[in-house]
Amino acid sequence: MSDDTNTNERNHRGFARRAMLRGAAVGAALPLLPAAAGGATARARSAVSAPGSGSASLRWLGTAGWRIDVGRRTVLFDPYVTRFTTGLFDAAFDPATKIAATDAALVREYAGTPELILVSHSHWDHIADVPYIAKATGARVVGTETTFHLLVAFGVDPLQISVVKGGEVLDFGGGLTVEVVASLHSRNKKHAYFAPGTRTAPPATAPETISDLPEGDTLAFQVTAGAEGPALFLMGASDFSERAVDGLRPDAAMVAVPSSSATHRYAARLLRALGHPPVVVPVHWDNFETPLRGPVVPDPTMDLAGLIDQVRRESPSTRVVVPDYRTVYGGDLRPRR
Repeated sequence: MSDDTNTNERNHRGFARRAMLRGAAVGAALPLLPAAAGGATARARSAVSAPGSGSASLRWLGTAGWRIDVGRRTVLFDPYVTRFTTGLFDAAFDPATKIAATDAALVREYAGTPELILVSHSHWDHIADVPYIAKATGARVVGTETTFHLLVAFGVDPLQISVVKGGEVLDFGGGLTVEVVASLHSRNKKHAYFAPGTRTAPPATAPETISDLPEGDTLAFQVTAGAEGPALFLMGASDFSERAVDGLRPDAAMVAVPSSSATHRYAARLLRALGHPPVVVPVHWDNFETPLRGPVVPDPTMDLAGLIDQVRRESPSTRVVVPDYRTVYGGDLRPRR
Protein backbone atom coordinates (compact mmCIF):
# COMPACT_ATOMS: atom_id res chain seq x y z
CA MET A 1 0.00 0.00 0.00
CA SER A 2 1.36 3.44 -0.91
CA ASP A 3 2.08 6.25 1.57
CA ASP A 4 -0.61 8.33 -0.16
CA THR A 5 -3.17 5.57 0.39
CA ASN A 6 -2.25 5.31 4.07
CA THR A 7 -2.56 9.08 4.47
CA ASN A 8 -5.95 9.17 2.75
CA GLU A 9 -7.27 6.35 4.93
CA ARG A 10 -6.04 8.07 8.10
CA ASN A 11 -7.66 11.37 7.06
CA HIS A 12 -10.91 9.55 6.25
CA ARG A 13 -10.99 7.96 9.70
CA GLY A 14 -10.32 11.33 11.29
CA PHE A 15 -13.13 13.02 9.35
CA ALA A 16 -15.52 10.20 10.27
CA ARG A 17 -14.70 10.55 13.96
CA ARG A 18 -15.19 14.32 13.81
CA ALA A 19 -18.59 13.88 12.15
CA MET A 20 -19.60 11.48 14.92
CA LEU A 21 -18.53 13.96 17.58
CA ARG A 22 -20.43 16.86 16.05
CA GLY A 23 -23.69 15.03 15.44
CA ALA A 24 -24.07 11.90 17.55
CA ALA A 25 -25.52 11.66 21.02
CA VAL A 26 -23.21 10.36 23.69
CA GLY A 27 -24.36 7.08 25.26
CA ALA A 28 -24.22 5.95 28.87
CA ALA A 29 -20.87 5.43 30.59
CA LEU A 30 -19.61 4.45 33.99
CA PRO A 31 -20.36 7.27 36.46
CA LEU A 32 -17.40 8.61 38.39
CA LEU A 33 -18.71 8.05 41.91
CA PRO A 34 -16.87 8.09 45.24
CA ALA A 35 -15.86 4.62 46.42
CA ALA A 36 -17.76 5.31 49.65
CA ALA A 37 -21.04 5.11 47.72
CA GLY A 38 -20.86 1.32 48.19
CA GLY A 39 -24.01 -0.35 46.89
CA ALA A 40 -24.92 2.62 44.72
CA THR A 41 -21.62 2.30 42.91
CA ALA A 42 -22.15 -1.42 42.40
CA ARG A 43 -25.65 -0.81 40.98
CA ALA A 44 -24.27 1.86 38.64
CA ARG A 45 -21.61 -0.57 37.40
CA SER A 46 -24.14 -3.31 36.76
CA ALA A 47 -26.42 -0.94 34.84
CA VAL A 48 -23.78 0.47 32.53
CA SER A 49 -23.92 -0.37 28.85
CA ALA A 50 -21.20 -2.28 27.02
CA PRO A 51 -18.54 -0.23 25.23
CA GLY A 52 -19.69 1.06 21.90
CA SER A 53 -20.50 4.24 20.03
CA GLY A 54 -20.19 7.25 22.27
CA SER A 55 -19.46 5.25 25.41
CA ALA A 56 -16.45 7.34 26.51
CA SER A 57 -16.59 9.40 29.69
CA LEU A 58 -13.81 11.75 30.77
CA ARG A 59 -12.80 13.58 33.92
CA TRP A 60 -9.91 16.02 34.33
CA LEU A 61 -7.72 15.13 37.30
CA GLY A 62 -5.95 18.47 37.27
CA THR A 63 -2.44 19.21 35.99
CA ALA A 64 -2.20 17.07 32.83
CA GLY A 65 -4.15 14.15 34.29
CA TRP A 66 -7.25 12.47 32.89
CA ARG A 67 -9.50 9.56 33.71
CA ILE A 68 -11.09 8.02 30.63
CA ASP A 69 -13.84 5.43 31.04
CA VAL A 70 -14.93 3.33 28.08
CA GLY A 71 -17.86 1.32 29.31
CA ARG A 72 -16.45 -0.62 32.27
CA ARG A 73 -12.82 -0.01 31.30
CA THR A 74 -10.73 2.78 32.81
CA VAL A 75 -7.59 4.43 31.42
CA LEU A 76 -5.59 6.95 33.45
CA PHE A 77 -3.16 9.51 32.08
CA ASP A 78 -0.66 11.16 34.45
CA PRO A 79 -2.86 10.68 37.54
CA TYR A 80 -1.56 13.10 40.20
CA VAL A 81 -4.31 13.05 42.82
CA THR A 82 -2.50 13.21 46.17
CA ARG A 83 -1.30 16.77 45.94
CA PHE A 84 1.32 18.12 48.31
CA THR A 85 3.12 21.40 48.85
CA THR A 86 6.59 22.05 47.41
CA GLY A 87 6.56 25.84 47.64
CA LEU A 88 6.33 26.08 43.86
CA PHE A 89 3.39 28.46 43.97
CA ASP A 90 4.55 30.75 46.76
CA ALA A 91 8.11 31.49 45.62
CA ALA A 92 9.63 29.08 48.14
CA PHE A 93 10.18 26.03 45.95
CA ASP A 94 12.17 23.27 47.67
CA PRO A 95 13.60 20.51 45.43
CA ALA A 96 14.23 18.46 48.58
CA THR A 97 10.48 18.20 49.29
CA LYS A 98 9.59 14.69 50.40
CA ILE A 99 7.28 12.71 48.13
CA ALA A 100 4.03 12.46 50.07
CA ALA A 101 2.37 9.13 50.77
CA THR A 102 -0.61 8.45 48.53
CA ASP A 103 -4.05 9.28 49.91
CA ALA A 104 -5.63 5.87 49.22
CA ALA A 105 -9.24 6.98 49.72
CA LEU A 106 -8.82 9.98 47.44
CA VAL A 107 -7.19 7.86 44.75
CA ARG A 108 -10.04 5.31 44.92
CA GLU A 109 -12.54 8.14 44.52
CA TYR A 110 -10.91 9.76 41.52
CA ALA A 111 -8.93 6.99 39.82
CA GLY A 112 -11.24 4.01 40.23
CA THR A 113 -9.82 0.65 39.14
CA PRO A 114 -7.87 1.28 35.94
CA GLU A 115 -6.59 -1.41 33.62
CA LEU A 116 -4.13 1.00 32.00
CA ILE A 117 -2.00 3.93 33.20
CA LEU A 118 -0.22 6.13 30.66
CA VAL A 119 2.69 8.22 31.96
CA SER A 120 4.06 11.13 29.94
CA HIS A 121 7.20 11.66 32.05
CA SER A 122 8.56 11.11 35.52
CA HIS A 123 8.29 14.45 37.33
CA TRP A 124 6.41 14.23 40.63
CA ASP A 125 3.25 15.98 39.40
CA HIS A 126 2.79 13.20 36.85
CA ILE A 127 4.07 10.03 38.52
CA ALA A 128 3.82 10.39 42.32
CA ASP A 129 0.59 8.37 42.67
CA VAL A 130 1.37 5.86 39.92
CA PRO A 131 3.33 3.37 42.09
CA TYR A 132 0.46 3.05 44.56
CA ILE A 133 -2.22 2.76 41.84
CA ALA A 134 -0.21 0.20 39.89
CA LYS A 135 0.44 -1.99 42.94
CA ALA A 136 -3.11 -1.67 44.29
CA THR A 137 -4.91 -2.43 41.01
CA GLY A 138 -2.49 -4.42 38.87
CA ALA A 139 -2.97 -1.91 36.05
CA ARG A 140 -0.51 -2.00 33.18
CA VAL A 141 1.72 1.08 33.05
CA VAL A 142 3.02 2.46 29.76
CA GLY A 143 5.95 4.87 29.94
CA THR A 144 9.61 5.57 29.24
CA GLU A 145 12.63 3.58 30.36
CA THR A 146 13.17 6.12 33.16
CA THR A 147 9.59 5.64 34.32
CA PHE A 148 10.18 1.89 34.29
CA HIS A 149 13.27 2.07 36.48
CA LEU A 150 11.69 4.48 38.97
CA LEU A 151 8.56 2.36 39.32
CA VAL A 152 10.61 -0.78 39.85
CA ALA A 153 12.46 1.05 42.64
CA PHE A 154 9.06 1.85 44.17
CA GLY A 155 8.21 -1.86 44.16
CA VAL A 156 6.05 -2.16 41.03
CA ASP A 157 6.31 -5.53 39.27
CA PRO A 158 8.53 -4.99 36.20
CA LEU A 159 6.33 -7.38 34.20
CA GLN A 160 3.49 -4.90 34.74
CA ILE A 161 5.28 -2.08 32.89
CA SER A 162 5.52 -1.57 29.13
CA VAL A 163 8.50 0.53 28.03
CA VAL A 164 7.89 2.64 24.93
CA LYS A 165 9.79 5.30 23.00
CA GLY A 166 7.27 6.74 20.53
CA GLY A 167 5.85 5.33 17.33
CA GLU A 168 4.24 2.28 18.93
CA VAL A 169 0.54 1.62 18.31
CA LEU A 170 -0.75 -0.62 21.11
CA ASP A 171 -4.00 -2.56 20.74
CA PHE A 172 -5.75 -3.35 24.03
CA GLY A 173 -8.78 -4.95 22.42
CA GLY A 174 -12.36 -3.81 22.05
CA GLY A 175 -11.30 -0.85 19.92
CA LEU A 176 -9.14 0.64 22.68
CA THR A 177 -5.83 1.62 21.11
CA VAL A 178 -2.95 3.79 22.25
CA GLU A 179 -0.57 5.47 19.81
CA VAL A 180 2.63 6.51 21.56
CA VAL A 181 4.12 9.81 20.41
CA ALA A 182 7.69 10.93 21.07
CA SER A 183 7.41 14.36 22.65
CA LEU A 184 9.30 17.08 24.54
CA HIS A 185 9.17 18.73 27.93
CA SER A 186 8.15 22.37 28.17
CA ARG A 187 10.74 25.11 28.80
CA ASN A 188 10.73 28.12 31.08
CA LYS A 189 11.77 31.60 29.95
CA LYS A 190 15.42 30.57 30.35
CA HIS A 191 14.85 27.63 27.99
CA ALA A 192 15.45 25.19 30.88
CA TYR A 193 13.32 22.97 33.12
CA PHE A 194 13.37 21.21 36.48
CA ALA A 195 15.13 17.86 36.97
CA PRO A 196 16.26 16.84 33.49
CA GLY A 197 18.00 13.53 32.99
CA THR A 198 17.24 9.86 32.43
CA ARG A 199 17.75 6.60 34.28
CA THR A 200 19.15 3.42 32.73
CA ALA A 201 18.80 1.32 35.89
CA PRO A 202 16.68 1.44 39.04
CA PRO A 203 18.10 3.60 41.85
CA ALA A 204 19.50 1.66 44.80
CA THR A 205 16.66 2.87 47.02
CA ALA A 206 13.17 4.16 46.34
CA PRO A 207 13.07 7.87 45.49
CA GLU A 208 12.31 10.04 48.51
CA THR A 209 12.27 13.63 47.23
CA ILE A 210 10.88 15.30 44.14
CA SER A 211 14.41 15.90 42.85
CA ASP A 212 14.86 12.12 42.81
CA LEU A 213 12.32 12.02 39.97
CA PRO A 214 14.00 13.22 36.74
CA GLU A 215 11.96 13.97 33.64
CA GLY A 216 13.42 10.98 31.79
CA ASP A 217 12.17 11.95 28.30
CA THR A 218 8.58 12.93 27.56
CA LEU A 219 5.78 11.20 25.67
CA ALA A 220 2.37 12.14 24.37
CA PHE A 221 -0.39 9.65 23.62
CA GLN A 222 -3.32 9.40 21.25
CA VAL A 223 -5.98 7.19 22.80
CA THR A 224 -8.84 5.88 20.69
CA ALA A 225 -11.52 5.24 23.29
CA GLY A 226 -13.43 2.23 22.02
CA ALA A 227 -14.43 0.83 18.66
CA GLU A 228 -16.35 3.98 17.69
CA GLY A 229 -15.12 6.32 20.39
CA PRO A 230 -13.21 9.57 20.00
CA ALA A 231 -9.47 9.84 19.38
CA LEU A 232 -7.95 11.88 22.24
CA PHE A 233 -4.50 13.49 22.06
CA LEU A 234 -2.97 13.76 25.55
CA MET A 235 0.00 15.98 26.40
CA GLY A 236 1.96 16.07 29.65
CA ALA A 237 4.06 19.16 28.88
CA SER A 238 3.84 22.22 26.66
CA ASP A 239 6.27 21.29 23.90
CA PHE A 240 6.14 18.70 21.16
CA SER A 241 7.89 17.19 18.17
CA GLU A 242 6.12 18.65 15.16
CA ARG A 243 7.11 15.77 12.90
CA ALA A 244 6.00 13.18 15.44
CA VAL A 245 2.45 14.56 15.80
CA ASP A 246 1.94 15.49 12.16
CA GLY A 247 -1.05 13.66 10.74
CA LEU A 248 -2.52 12.32 14.01
CA ARG A 249 -5.89 14.07 13.48
CA PRO A 250 -7.46 13.65 16.95
CA ASP A 251 -11.07 14.51 17.69
CA ALA A 252 -9.97 16.36 20.83
CA ALA A 253 -6.54 17.59 21.91
CA MET A 254 -5.66 18.11 25.56
CA VAL A 255 -3.10 20.88 25.10
CA ALA A 256 -0.73 21.88 27.90
CA VAL A 257 -0.60 25.63 28.54
CA PRO A 258 2.93 27.07 28.32
CA SER A 259 4.52 29.24 31.00
CA SER A 260 6.73 31.08 28.52
CA SER A 261 7.25 31.80 24.83
CA ALA A 262 10.38 29.63 24.71
CA THR A 263 8.75 27.28 22.20
CA HIS A 264 8.45 29.05 18.85
CA ARG A 265 4.83 29.51 17.67
CA TYR A 266 3.74 26.71 19.98
CA ALA A 267 -0.04 26.73 19.49
CA ALA A 268 -0.02 27.56 15.78
CA ARG A 269 2.46 24.81 14.90
CA LEU A 270 0.75 22.24 17.10
CA LEU A 271 -2.75 22.91 15.77
CA ARG A 272 -1.56 22.76 12.17
CA ALA A 273 0.30 19.50 12.76
CA LEU A 274 -2.80 17.98 14.40
CA GLY A 275 -5.07 19.08 11.55
CA HIS A 276 -6.97 21.74 13.53
CA PRO A 277 -8.81 19.38 15.93
CA PRO A 278 -12.54 20.02 16.51
CA VAL A 279 -11.98 20.39 20.27
CA VAL A 280 -9.06 21.75 22.29
CA VAL A 281 -8.94 21.37 26.07
CA PRO A 282 -6.26 23.46 27.85
CA VAL A 283 -4.54 21.56 30.67
CA HIS A 284 -1.66 22.02 33.12
CA TRP A 285 -2.70 25.61 33.94
CA ASP A 286 -3.91 25.01 37.50
CA ASN A 287 -2.21 25.34 40.87
CA PHE A 288 -1.69 21.63 41.52
CA GLU A 289 -0.88 22.13 45.19
CA THR A 290 -4.48 23.00 46.05
CA PRO A 291 -6.96 20.20 46.92
CA LEU A 292 -8.50 18.38 43.99
CA ARG A 293 -11.89 18.46 45.73
CA GLY A 294 -11.89 22.27 45.76
CA PRO A 295 -12.35 24.81 42.96
CA VAL A 296 -9.67 25.18 40.31
CA VAL A 297 -7.07 27.77 41.29
CA PRO A 298 -5.19 29.06 38.23
CA ASP A 299 -1.41 29.10 38.15
CA PRO A 300 -0.62 32.80 37.59
CA THR A 301 2.46 31.95 35.52
CA MET A 302 0.39 30.09 32.92
CA ASP A 303 -1.14 32.21 30.17
CA LEU A 304 -4.44 30.36 29.78
CA ALA A 305 -6.18 33.32 28.12
CA GLY A 306 -3.28 33.74 25.72
CA LEU A 307 -3.44 30.10 24.62
CA ILE A 308 -7.20 30.32 24.09
CA ASP A 309 -6.71 33.44 21.95
CA GLN A 310 -4.05 31.69 19.88
CA VAL A 311 -6.30 28.66 19.32
CA ARG A 312 -9.17 30.86 18.20
CA ARG A 313 -6.98 32.83 15.82
CA GLU A 314 -5.28 29.79 14.33
CA SER A 315 -8.33 27.51 14.24
CA PRO A 316 -11.61 29.48 14.38
CA SER A 317 -13.76 26.36 13.98
CA THR A 318 -12.20 24.66 17.00
CA ARG A 319 -14.28 24.56 20.18
CA VAL A 320 -12.26 25.37 23.32
CA VAL A 321 -13.34 23.60 26.52
CA VAL A 322 -11.83 24.94 29.75
CA PRO A 323 -12.17 22.01 32.18
CA ASP A 324 -12.81 21.90 35.89
CA TYR A 325 -12.32 19.19 38.49
CA ARG A 326 -15.98 18.50 39.19
CA THR A 327 -17.40 18.03 35.69
CA VAL A 328 -17.73 14.66 33.98
CA TYR A 329 -17.51 15.03 30.21
CA GLY A 330 -18.81 12.83 27.44
CA GLY A 331 -16.73 11.68 24.53
CA ASP A 332 -17.61 14.92 22.72
CA LEU A 333 -16.17 16.93 25.67
CA ARG A 334 -19.58 18.30 26.59
CA PRO A 335 -20.67 18.07 30.24
CA ARG A 336 -22.80 15.12 31.18
CA ARG A 337 -25.93 15.61 33.26
